[in-house]
Amino acid sequence: MSGVPSAPANTARAATARSATARYVLLRLLRAAATVWAAITLVFILVRAVPGDPATAILGDTASPEAHAALREALLLDRPLPEQYLVFLGSVLDGSLGHSYRVRDREVATDIAAVMPHTMALTACALAIGWLIALPLGTFAALARRKGQRFGWDLGARALTSLGVAVPTIALGPLAILLFCIQLRVLPMPGDQDAGFLGLILPSSIVGIALAASLTRQTRAQMLEKLSEPYVMAARARGLSERSAALRHALRNAAVPVLTLGAAQLGALLSGSVILERLFERPGLGSLLLDAFGARDIPVVQGCALVVAILYVLVNLGSDLLLLAIDPRVRLS
Repeated sequence: MSGVPSAPANTARAATARSATARYVLLRLLRAAATVWAAITLVFILVRAVPGDPATAILGDTASPEAHAALREALLLDRPLPEQYLVFLGSVLDGSLGHSYRVRDREVATDIAAVMPHTMALTACALAIGWLIALPLGTFAALARRKGQRFGWDLGARALTSLGVAVPTIALGPLAILLFCIQLRVLPMPGDQDAGFLGLILPSSIVGIALAASLTRQTRAQMLEKLSEPYVMAARARGLSERSAALRHALRNAAVPVLTLGAAQLGALLSGSVILERLFERPGLGSLLLDAFGARDIPVVQGCALVVAILYVLVNLGSDLLLLAIDPRVRLS
């Protein structure tokens, strides 16, 4: 039959698709590596642009000039900046990230590894809360809007979006502590070391709701657009209800730009976690960074900032590869 592609043609198309996929993955890996190198360089420059002398911050103003000079030499602060950069780059490559100024025999990576599980738990819970709220709320809000229903799901989605935009986490945190920890006493107070999982509920919910606000708006807008596509109309013509057509067909395509936005929001998610770690007196990367910054412990500040940057790059790389799995057409972009 002339309308049926031949086997060689199918094989050639499959080979072309595999080649395009491999090229897409390779380009994304190279871009991620270049971004990590740029982040290393930028962190090195910005940390050293902060005014003040680390030796003075460690020893105080009462120490002798000889003591300051000896400490600067021990910390390699008397070396030229290119040499300091190479030393920093070597510490990144060997995984140690240097040694803390305050505890010279302890690697920065050890300090970060000790607090990283707390930050990752907070971020993961916040991310899960954000997605669990945004996807169903944005989807059902779009369906309600299509039916002309301005209340219910659609009103809830618009209210959450307005709340997330209008109230920052740094303001919502104290209000939540006042209500749930002091007035209602249903959650433990900040700094309670025996709180366990209960101590994670409030900070992760605050960050998750802030994330859900932007994701809900994007999900609603994308679903409204996809519900008007011909393939959704064709699914409905085959007998599917509007809700089934939306969940089976429209949501998968709408999730592609929403997933991209979710990856882009990681920086805001981590910054919100940093603020709430201090507010709720939780151990984590944010608390370690702020303590090290106050003590001018440059290697720890560098290490924390670099870990955040690398996490951001890895999440964006992971989202690109996940998008490729969801929609192979992105390899053509």
